[in-house]
Amino acid sequence: MTLRLDLLRHGETELGGGLRGSLDDALTDAGWQQMRAAVAGQGPWDRLVSSPLQRCARFAEELGTRLALPVSLDPDLQELHFGAWEGQSAAALMATDAEALGRFWADPYAFTPPQGEPVLAFSERVLGAVERLHQRYAGERVLLVSHGGVMRLLLARARGLPREQLLNVEVAHGALFALTVEAGLVLSEGV
Repeated sequence: MTLRLDLLRHGETELGGGLRGSLDDALTDAGWQQMRAAVAGQGPWDRLVSSPLQRCARFAEELGTRLALPVSLDPDLQELHFGAWEGQSAAALMATDAEALGRFWADPYAFTPPQGEPVLAFSERVLGAVERLHQRYAGERVLLVSHGGVMRLLLARARGLPREQLLNVEVAHGALFALTVEAGLVLSEGV
């Protein structure tokens, strides 16, 4: 059976752009509005699943209450941990660690930020969580509230992109995408 999985990226956060990773930033008023606008007229969903970081979880909880839907938090759907790069912008890293940043952008699977989570481990964590969602909720439509990295990973896989192109996938704040998940973790974009 098929799982219909809608992906919603969190909105703008209080501490701004850059590599937020596992930092637990809150949404700005604009971020809340981005997410509310993204889901307006969408659905219906059977349940909501979210990263436990507040920039995702607080919105999922609000939407779940409004729609009377169950909400579950899954730590395996958190953003990539960027280690020593957490909280830094690409511009700041270009000034201090341009070579390493270039290697990461060229192939994020082949280069891990200092003290960071390897993208291969991140990929295994996220894909394992999606596989569990499929096993539990096949036949349902689920809204997953998560992060840019999680969504890039799933969209790149659905689009059949080579791993080096992972960071080329565009996912704006408040972006909403639809995927179908089949047995064997076969992902395709759209419904």
